[in-house]
Amino acid sequence: MRVVLAEDSVLFREGLQRLLIEDGHEVTAAVGDADSLAAAVRAELPDLVIADVRMPPRMTDDGARVARELRAEFASLPILLLSQHIETHQVVDLVAAGSFGYLLKDRVLRFTDFLDAARRVADGGSALDPAIVGALMAPVRRNDPLLELSAREREVLALVAEGLSNAAVSARLQMSERTVETHMRSIFQKLRLVDSQDTHRRVLAVLAYLTR
Repeated sequence: MRVVLAEDSVLFREGLQRLLIEDGHEVTAAVGDADSLAAAVRAELPDLVIADVRMPPRMTDDGARVARELRAEFASLPILLLSQHIETHQVVDLVAAGSFGYLLKDRVLRFTDFLDAARRVADGGSALDPAIVGALMAPVRRNDPLLELSAREREVLALVAEGLSNAAVSARLQMSERTVETHMRSIFQKLRLVDSQDTHRRVLAVLAYLTR
């Protein structure tokens, strides 16, 4: 996997680069600011972008802002954002589009989890820190169909929103994969989501959960 890495902390950037290389990936560019990130992606067309949310020049949400610009330019570009702080106003559209992850930097210290998340995003999936999932949830509206979900169904959907497959949800909740599939069918029915060639019920269910 070819990776463009953007992180303004030199020590953290070098640590991530070494971790990725030791896992067999090629870091084609490692930069420290948002403008260099945009230039590197356009030059390298990587398999995955890993970027800090807060970077120079403004040290606010420059990394997330450039990620949105790059996704508009390269629709299928996999992006994994990292942050010490939860900042969500730039990322809802990215979550909706898939091939996206957003992890708090503490998660990077769990190397196996981080590398698994990076691979999942590069393969077109999602990887959202539970804290990010919580922050993305808006106040519940009246007549919200999510209120119809059982506690267990909400637990399953929360894990799906983090990017876990049915098999991974099964292992996490110690239930059979068939039971997870049953819960997902019930979730689709209660959220009134119909599968078709133009929609993906799993993605729509996650979006309903994140944007409620």
